[in-house]
Amino acid sequence: MAASTPLSLIILVTLNIQLLLLLSPHTRAQTPSAPAPAPAGTVNLTGILDKNGQYTTFIGLLTETQVANQIENQLNTSSEGLTVFAPTDNAFNNLKSGAINGLSTQEKVQLVLYHVSPKYYRLVDLLTVTNPVRTQAAGNDGNWGLNFTGHGNQVNVTTGIVTTQINNALRQQFPLGLYQVDMVLLPEELFGAEPPASAPPPAKTPSTTSNTTTNTSAPASPTEGTGASGRNVVGWGLSLGLAMLCMQGALS
Repeated sequence: MAASTPLSLIILVTLNIQLLLLLSPHTRAQTPSAPAPAPAGTVNLTGILDKNGQYTTFIGLLTETQVANQIENQLNTSSEGLTVFAPTDNAFNNLKSGAINGLSTQEKVQLVLYHVSPKYYRLVDLLTVTNPVRTQAAGNDGNWGLNFTGHGNQVNVTTGIVTTQINNALRQQFPLGLYQVDMVLLPEELFGAEPPASAPPPAKTPSTTSNTTTNTSAPASPTEGTGASGRNVVGWGLSLGLAMLCMQGALS
């Protein structure tokens, strides 16, 4: 037994060494694990607008109505993305005085949401969309829509009141399509339909009133219009007749 003890120890030590070698990071096969997906970066809509300049009024409306927070939450959670049409400061300056300040808080929210579509669109996509394209603005009659037309690289958007060209892509990467427009997109639901062009006044027709008035008078009698001279002639005739009768009576 004493002679076998060293052999047992040797075997045990050998097994332990082999086990350690198997577990060693230098000897076991390395299986590279797939990198963890990078978390989606947050998209800051107002930050992009501010960086590009000339969107101060739109940023103010986004902040005042708290639509900016709503949009940014959707951008970082939605699987559809968003498309935003940003009017320039000049676009707001070209509006009639009081057009925005005259709106209620709820109407301002609707106006801002009318510039947001709940889906990501590239410019080329807007050439083939089915009109009207739904926006996030809504009323009692449902969602309010935009219509898109164009050809080549030119895309136009119309609301029924205004039509303008989409001139510049500030961002065209999912989840946000952000495009500049040079006119505020005014929905008919808030600002009414575009008044029709004034028609020219109808051509005047010749009036026949004076002719018919004079023609309807009764024809004048033969004695009308003789005046005092006619009455004098009759009077002299009667006097002459009486005088002749008196002379005949005297002679008889």
